[in-house]
Amino acid sequence: MPGSKSISNRVLLLSALARGETRISGLLDSDDTRVMLAALRALGVAVIDEQPGCVRIAGCSSFPNSDVALFLGNAGTAFRPLTAALAVSGGSYAMSGVPRMHERPIGDLVDALRLLGARIDYTGQPGYPPLAISHAPALSLDEPVVVQGSVSSQFLTALLLAAPVAARRAGRAMVIEVAGELISKPYIEITLNLMQRYGVDVQRDGWRRFTVSADAVYVSPGIFAVEGDASSASYFLALGTIGGGPVRVTGVGANSIQGDVAFADTLAAMGATVTRGTDWIETSGVCVAGGETLRAFDADFNLIPDAAMTAAVLALYADGPCTLRNIGSWRVKETDRIHAMCTELSKVGAEVASGEDWLRVTPPALAGGWRSDAEIGTWDDHRMAMCFSLAAFGPTAITILDPDCVSKTFPTYFDVYAELVS
Repeated sequence: MPGSKSISNRVLLLSALARGETRISGLLDSDDTRVMLAALRALGVAVIDEQPGCVRIAGCSSFPNSDVALFLGNAGTAFRPLTAALAVSGGSYAMSGVPRMHERPIGDLVDALRLLGARIDYTGQPGYPPLAISHAPALSLDEPVVVQGSVSSQFLTALLLAAPVAARRAGRAMVIEVAGELISKPYIEITLNLMQRYGVDVQRDGWRRFTVSADAVYVSPGIFAVEGDASSASYFLALGTIGGGPVRVTGVGANSIQGDVAFADTLAAMGATVTRGTDWIETSGVCVAGGETLRAFDADFNLIPDAAMTAAVLALYADGPCTLRNIGSWRVKETDRIHAMCTELSKVGAEVASGEDWLRVTPPALAGGWRSDAEIGTWDDHRMAMCFSLAAFGPTAITILDPDCVSKTFPTYFDVYAELVS
């Protein structure tokens, strides 16, 4: 598997903020990591490319360039953490992205950063990028910083990653409190795990309160190997499930720190045979092309929202209606994924219903039959393109429009897919 996007962009920022040099291997090569690397270089961080997937980064206590305009595409894993890191670093920055990035909310993070003295202005619609960050001469950590947890876990991740910088500037511990229900908790587990790898232990009280001490300092581990992307693995594990298999993915397994490895449990519940090793997962299952079906499900996918999209397409082959619950975060991703999924699944012949945070899919076999052909819009969303490659196992002839959008996280996806199914 290509390197994890979530781990790659976190590690790039941690390495830039750490004391010492870090050699990163297995780094994901994609649009999102390229914009993060470009941003770090623009900020004056020394980044040396050694070979594909391997870079060396010389950490710095503060960014050498303190007055920079950054373009971050549609990379939430770059935009949100960099917003926090730059807001507490003491410089002046302009941050923007593609039009969709300017539709993705960031107000909860900005509100939290303003509580500690950061100076951030909206240069477009309030609550959304683009942003202008001004030099803040001092930070105040007299009170806990409160952040909403119900929209995106990336807001809490951003504050946690920036906390050692803020605590050092303020000369006292930084306390972060979460208001509301925190979603996508496994992504916070990734953040805490990586911070520990760089020498910072975060004290926590459940999922409500996090404390970073005043003397916390990131220290490079020297070398860091990025594990494979568990979200991207979901498509190939699904292939093994609906195509008979076996299919084995390597680079991510039982020892993974990514929550999306739990998608294998969803596949097992649908009828797949799943086996695991320390760094691999293998699936085999039914042959949907031969008329076999998967078991229907009604499940909460709050912990694995990205991999849940794969389950939504697998519902096409189920023996009954399938319901995905607690997926409200889909609304603020690369596109409104609930709306997009409803639209495209209907083209194949499924009957689809949805609400603010749920989706119900009645498979075509129970809803009037499969369509003869369907042109699938990707909505400029890499996961829509990859998910709907799995719809080709039904009788509908599938055409996926704009397949190049997979460059966001997996540029060679369709090449790998073709090798497996041809």
